Amino acid sequence: MTEPNKLSRQEPRHDLPDHQPMAGGIAARARAAATPPYLAGLNPEQREAVETLDGPVLVLAGAGTGKTRVLTSRIAHILSTGRARPHEILSVTFTNKAAREMKHRLGQMLGHAVEGMPWLGTFHSIGGRILRVHAELVQLKSNFTVLDVDDQVRLLKQLLQADGIDDKRWPARMLAGLIDGWKNRGLTPSQVPSGEAAVFGNGRGGKLYAAYQERLKTLNAADFGDLLLENIRLFRENPDVLRGYQNRFKFILVDEYQDTNVAQYLWLRLLAQTSSKGSDGAVTSPRRGEVDMRSMSGEGEQTDVRSVPPHPIPLPDGEREQTSSVATREIRQKNICCVGDDDQSIYGWRGAEVDNILRFDHDFPGAKIIRLERNYRSTGHILAAASHLIAHNESRLGKTLRTEDVEGEKVTVTGAWDSEEEARAIGEEIEQLQRAGDKLNEIAILVRASFQMREFEDRFVTLGLPYRVIGGPRFYERAEIRDALAYLRVINSPADDLAFERIINVPKRGIGDATVQLLYDHARKRCIPLSEAARALVETDELKPKVRGSLRGLMDSFERWRAQSQVMPHTELAEIVLDESGYTEMWQKDRSADAAGRLENLKELVRSMEEFENLQGFLEHIALVMDRDGGPEEDAVSLMTLHSAKGLEFDNVFLPGWEEGLFPHQRALDEQGRAGLEEERRLAHVGITRARRRAKLYFATNRRIHGTWSTTVPSRFLDELPADNVEITESKGGSGWGGSGGYGASRFDNLEAFGSSYSTPGWQRAQANRTRGGFNEAGTPYGAGGGSRARRAPLTIEGELIAKSTGTTSDYSLGDRVFHQKFGYGRVVKIDGNKLSIAFDKAGEKKVVDSFVQRA
Repeated sequence: MTEPNKLSRQEPRHDLPDHQPMAGGIAARARAAATPPYLAGLNPEQREAVETLDGPVLVLAGAGTGKTRVLTSRIAHILSTGRARPHEILSVTFTNKAAREMKHRLGQMLGHAVEGMPWLGTFHSIGGRILRVHAELVQLKSNFTVLDVDDQVRLLKQLLQADGIDDKRWPARMLAGLIDGWKNRGLTPSQVPSGEAAVFGNGRGGKLYAAYQERLKTLNAADFGDLLLENIRLFRENPDVLRGYQNRFKFILVDEYQDTNVAQYLWLRLLAQTSSKGSDGAVTSPRRGEVDMRSMSGEGEQTDVRSVPPHPIPLPDGEREQTSSVATREIRQKNICCVGDDDQSIYGWRGAEVDNILRFDHDFPGAKIIRLERNYRSTGHILAAASHLIAHNESRLGKTLRTEDVEGEKVTVTGAWDSEEEARAIGEEIEQLQRAGDKLNEIAILVRASFQMREFEDRFVTLGLPYRVIGGPRFYERAEIRDALAYLRVINSPADDLAFERIINVPKRGIGDATVQLLYDHARKRCIPLSEAARALVETDELKPKVRGSLRGLMDSFERWRAQSQVMPHTELAEIVLDESGYTEMWQKDRSADAAGRLENLKELVRSMEEFENLQGFLEHIALVMDRDGGPEEDAVSLMTLHSAKGLEFDNVFLPGWEEGLFPHQRALDEQGRAGLEEERRLAHVGITRARRRAKLYFATNRRIHGTWSTTVPSRFLDELPADNVEITESKGGSGWGGSGGYGASRFDNLEAFGSSYSTPGWQRAQANRTRGGFNEAGTPYGAGGGSRARRAPLTIEGELIAKSTGTTSDYSLGDRVFHQKFGYGRVVKIDGNKLSIAFDKAGEKKVVDSFVQRA
């Protein structure tokens, strides 16, 4: 054994490696024990985002990278290190749910309930709180009322009437939408460009906006947009108030920064400015009316606020400038941290500006950008596919999601003949997953447009699969669908009082509650239905002439429609009823954001009726659909739009409708061009990254959109997926079309485009029709006159709808030998137009469309 004095005299060994605590050893465990609990388990990038407290920070948090944990851990770190007290932190979210989640997590991290954080909430809740404190400065009282949309529209109607403007030609709801858009952009009445004001009321839009704001002040009221717009005006016109809040908030944190609109951006920029500090330490502040940038002054031509860099802020009036040299000033950086993902900015249609996050480092010079790219949600193939797709966007800061998880299953792409086969195929796959032990709660179908849901809902009812619609009512529970069904129910059963009452004044006919009550009184006395009471009262003088005329017209219409129902298809009757009642026109004139979607849903309703022999059978089916209602804890498939899916995640995600015109949506391309295409691509990225284990993409070659069947082209997004991470699968929809049997070689096998790989007779025929300009349902070219409404009955195989007849004559003859992809060889035994009854050698006699067979 070496003696101690000998050991001390040994020369140092320079060839020994530096010592690091052994993983899992005593030192490592002791060091971990000394780490605050809220930092435990954070990866290096997350920890950097939590601990970087000084100056502006942008955390680019990709899907599934733990952004909420970073945000709450950062607040916990600020509080634990004593950098700020709870009331000195401004933390802004977009929803009350997100704010509650943050408070809950903070309580878990800090080991006690989070109290004293009054400035943790949504943009509008915090803006409203500030506004109530300083209400007098914006000509309000502290107890002002916040109007909802209905009150807002009612007030605007009064202003339109006072100005002699026809509310039918210029709907109040349209003006409400315009005003909301202007407020989202931070524009006061004097700042609205004349060109935009001219789109309403023959150029009187700006004047009406100003009158509306004046009326709000008289009523001591504000609408939702005012909660931020009046905040911005408050800060601009009262620099002392602004300075007080700037000094109050030592740290500002913003969640989902990519979804901010211009007004939210301006509000944050004002609060995030830090006054310059002179050589003697005096803090300066903006001069009244000169807050921040020239573009905020509201004078002259409108300027994009993101195109003007920040500059030193001048002193307020009457305050002695401490030094004449701007160079001697030290501009203190505000401790603002924005968390977001430019690849998930999908709300441009409601005012969100992706440029807000793209220009963060320009708005806050010297900002630190931290990228969270380690995904904890999805498998390798899913992330690779999503990352490769979004890389085609030009307007992005750039990041690549990665995972340390297994590669998992490849993203699948499946083609279907039509949307009905698509719904059947997805239904069958869901049943297979259920049999394999997957929970229905972990399965979601994400559609681009709400009208796509109807076929899935009907299919699930047929299969007995529980489902829930997230982000809105189920298809047949939507207000416009219930209204349309109410008309049809009254036609089918005149004694249906509930349906009659629902639509007696929809659209508006001047039949008010007093008239309805009079009808009820008469019906109860005579023990007759409301419709009979109405027919009796229109022949008397008990009603005012105008009301009596409106009610008589409605009753005459119902008698006419009942007579027509005996001689015409119920689908054509539904179209006539919606048109003649004025219901379709009501939504065509409505300028709200969801009006177009409601019209699409009405067309989809009419289209859904084709599967039934008559109106009675259709209404019975609806009763079955509406009767199915599981509780919130029921194991059920989730059905929702892609926009509603943001922030959610599921083991299995089905993404139908990946076709040009539907996804990317044609309206986005027409209205916004490349910007619209890039937002649609971000929406596709969001959809794919909702999946943990499986992402399954579908497209249909034929789909009815706006009431017209058309041959579609697969979405360009499919060609932007990486071949190594994608697998082509065959449709399980049971029509005998699709998959390897229908497509031939896949693009992902030979790197050719989808369009060159189809070989079925049906595809060739569809291509020929497209070359000739295509045909409509009646067999006439699109765009040709005549307006024919030829009805096509559904064709079935084993009781399931598979295709629609085109009404043409078949080229086949009795006795012809043919081949079918699914049923094999057979002989034609009966011909009905282009519908063939074929005696197959093995499958027996089946009824098919001739485009599905080839001559043997």
